[in-house]
Amino acid sequence: MNEPFVHKVFTGKVKRLGDPDAKDAFDREWETGMFKEAVDNQIWLTKTGLKGDEVADTKNHGGPEKALFAYPVGHYAFWKEELNNDSIEMGSMGENLAVLEMDEFSVCIGDTYQFGDAVIQVSQPRRPCWKPARRLRVIDFALRTQESGKTGWYFRVLKEGLIISGIDLELLERPYPEWTIAACNEIMYFRKDDLRAASELASCPLLAENWRRTLKNRLLGRESIIDKRVFGPNRH
Repeated sequence: MNEPFVHKVFTGKVKRLGDPDAKDAFDREWETGMFKEAVDNQIWLTKTGLKGDEVADTKNHGGPEKALFAYPVGHYAFWKEELNNDSIEMGSMGENLAVLEMDEFSVCIGDTYQFGDAVIQVSQPRRPCWKPARRLRVIDFALRTQESGKTGWYFRVLKEGLIISGIDLELLERPYPEWTIAACNEIMYFRKDDLRAASELASCPLLAENWRRTLKNRLLGRESIIDKRVFGPNRH
């Protein structure tokens, strides 16, 4: 098996798009940092993300547990066919890292990698939201993403340093091989009645706190309502 590989690194600034008076929800004004451009030179990776990269919704995106969003390059062939849209290409998901030789079945919570001079660690799967749906103009795209399992995942940064695209990721440690990204998604979205599995996953100390909190709420009978996350203002 080939080594995990960072094919492209992406960063972007927050943009305000759309018309506040538009009748179509997809055309209304919105703010996003998901329109990113490839960076070929070395760039500094901090504890909260790549230097110069921005997120619009700092409550639900970014921060130490979501410093880097990675998405497999191979998933784009699926989405082109699924959505009948050949314009979907690397960067369309707003990822920071377009990766090869890694996917939701081969990446685990707590996986720790040497990435250039930096050290990064897998913290959680991405929970799809309404913004890629707005970008692609597909109302149920967040639901399709979580149902497909092609969510991508986030890294936290254990050691800051210079990174660059076109290099391997060296796996340094895999403390929880049972908790693949795919397994986490399965429990979160498809096995909601399996409280034992939810409890076991919630006890994983390297799983991001927001995921642990959601699972603990499930154990208390408080399931989160997803409409705001998956549809947001696209529905109104």
